[in-house]
Amino acid sequence: MKRVLIVFSLIIFSCSQDDEAKTNYSGECDFETTISASRFANTTSDQFKMNSLAMEGDCLKINFGASGCSRETWEIELIDSGAVLESNPPQRNVKLILKNNESCQAYLSKEVSFDVSSLRVDGNEVILNLTETGETILYRY
Repeated sequence: MKRVLIVFSLIIFSCSQDDEAKTNYSGECDFETTISASRFANTTSDQFKMNSLAMEGDCLKINFGASGCSRETWEIELIDSGAVLESNPPQRNVKLILKNNESCQAYLSKEVSFDVSSLRVDGNEVILNLTETGETILYRY
């Protein structure tokens, strides 16, 4: 009986450590990227100001600001057009979509990250054009 209890305790302890390691893994992104030509063409965004872009592994980190009360109700999505522009390096057009129903006058910033690994093309890099902002960033993989 003692052996069963010891084995059971070890299993529980090791599972909780694995879960914690996954949660704290710095390479994880907040959201996935949507690839859809129709959504790219037909989805509009509420106003925001781009503060900065950065790549961290497969995560595109976007820091932006908008008016609001708490940022808690903001809905955020990154949509890719599905097309690859032939250049060297190749390019893809993406659009950050913000749905903001907060009507406060405060200006708030937020940083989010998107997994862009699904946007890889042949070779080892692609330029991501954020069409709504005019910003570009090189994604190397």
